[in-house]
Amino acid sequence: MAQHDTHRITFTGALGETLAARLDMPSDATPRAFALFAHCFTCSKETKAAKRVSAELAAQGFAVLRFDFTGLGGSEGDFANTNFSSNVADLVAASDWLRDNHHAPSLLIGHSLGGAAVLAAGGDIPEVKAIATIGAPADVEHVLHNFGADLDRIDQDGVAEVSLAGRPFTIKKQFLENARAQDLKERIGKLRRALLVLHAPTDAQVGIENAGAIFSAAKHPKSFMSLDGADHLLTDRNDARFAAHVIAAWAARYLPESEDDKAVDDMDSGDVVRVTETGKGKFQQSVQAGRHSMFADEPASYGGLDSGPAPYDFLSIGLAACTAMTLRLYADHKGINLGKVSVDVSHGKVHAEDCAECLDGRTGKIDRFERTILIEGGVAEDITGKILEIADKCPVHKTLESASVVVTQLDR
Repeated sequence: MAQHDTHRITFTGALGETLAARLDMPSDATPRAFALFAHCFTCSKETKAAKRVSAELAAQGFAVLRFDFTGLGGSEGDFANTNFSSNVADLVAASDWLRDNHHAPSLLIGHSLGGAAVLAAGGDIPEVKAIATIGAPADVEHVLHNFGADLDRIDQDGVAEVSLAGRPFTIKKQFLENARAQDLKERIGKLRRALLVLHAPTDAQVGIENAGAIFSAAKHPKSFMSLDGADHLLTDRNDARFAAHVIAAWAARYLPESEDDKAVDDMDSGDVVRVTETGKGKFQQSVQAGRHSMFADEPASYGGLDSGPAPYDFLSIGLAACTAMTLRLYADHKGINLGKVSVDVSHGKVHAEDCAECLDGRTGKIDRFERTILIEGGVAEDITGKILEIADKCPVHKTLESASVVVTQLDR
């Protein structure tokens, strides 16, 4: 399985609390799409199903945000004050964070009651193209079966502590009322999103009839996949991986090229970099270089959002990267066992008369890049001079030291 990276993040949920999340990203590629994963009732983002499905999707090229709903797992807040509607609102808040920091989710995945939540939230997130549910109930009120004999006590007393999966939870009557007020089938009928229903025929907690009801309520395009032999929580690693593979293959049919992909296709790959204002903050820019995307910005001290490198940082990045690559090419060509190369570059403007390295008689302020090469394990003294000589042959170095021409035109 391909490698993936997991990043810890936080964002503000619907009730104003700080929610804990993890963003699983493909390690070596720009994500095909961004997805949101909603966990099961009273579960967390660390359940086996959430972790394994998200990891496998990341290995398939998707970026997946999984988070703890308010009052659960590592998230702040009191679970007793939450309900199904607040869970749906937390999902919308998570999509807002993705939109502001990466890309809005085009795929929603929900497990058990989380499946019901993504069905309810899908219509409120305009960028969503496809929704997949795993073992989801066809109505929100189904979750009340978990309370058993405590249900009457909650209705009568207004609140009760119940045991769920061996853990105590305080449930208020407002939770019951909110669940009973939901019309999930109506929302499903109005989704206008591609839908994939995954369900195990032997699911002992949410019967297979729920899959049939969801499928019947949905409009086309819709698909069903049987998770034969799986349990409700997908505790078998192979079941979780299978579900993820099915979701990835199915979703690819419904996730169109992003605007960034279209822009890349319009450009001569490798020759053109496109920078576009995002409308976020004062300076933030979306940078598209071939298949690679990032932000350019200014530090907060300059009035920016500090969401990406500043313009002069990109110049320093170019010089540092080119230097390291040039040294690696030279070492490989000459058969030199050169340790891992790192290059530090700093940039500043100095007066020409204060620049000891400037020999061309320039006056006034000039740009000065200071470069430090670090080689793991050091280098033999007899090749130190050659290393410095080769570094100066880096093409970006030569470009910065030569006179360049910038030709500007207005695209009408």
